[in-house]
Amino acid sequence: MDLRHVPGARDRGWYLALMAPNVKGPNYAWLDPSRLYCHPQGLQDCVADLLQPFRGDAIDLVAGIDAMGFILGAAAAAVLQKGFLAIRKAGHLCVETLAQPYTDYSGRQKLMEIRTDVVAPGLRVLLVDQWVETGGTMRAAIELVERLGG
Repeated sequence: MDLRHVPGARDRGWYLALMAPNVKGPNYAWLDPSRLYCHPQGLQDCVADLLQPFRGDAIDLVAGIDAMGFILGAAAAAVLQKGFLAIRKAGHLCVETLAQPYTDYSGRQKLMEIRTDVVAPGLRVLLVDQWVETGGTMRAAIELVERLGG
């Protein structure tokens, strides 16, 4: 699909055709969404559809999970006119952090970190990731936000 082309009829999910199929074997994601992210209207419509279930919800901050959740999370934060918080894999933040162990999709034990100076008790945080396979990273992110009172 031409990245400049926008279909006349933009049915919900039309942009999914922009994702490239896996050509590198079983150790890679099923689909590569990076081409979708390069298409201006595709990215806008994707983010709008992702945010649809949260219309009317009080959201104070958007957090994206390292690393691909940063793309959709930052885009969602911009649309909502909210701040964006990066939840990182351990060792990437040079400020005071709170860490949470988790098991990734491959079964490896890892640590995720969140800075401690942004999430305050009662803050409503929308967590975003590119996709959720086993739920391990999302569970860890939820636990980090909740441990800080969000």
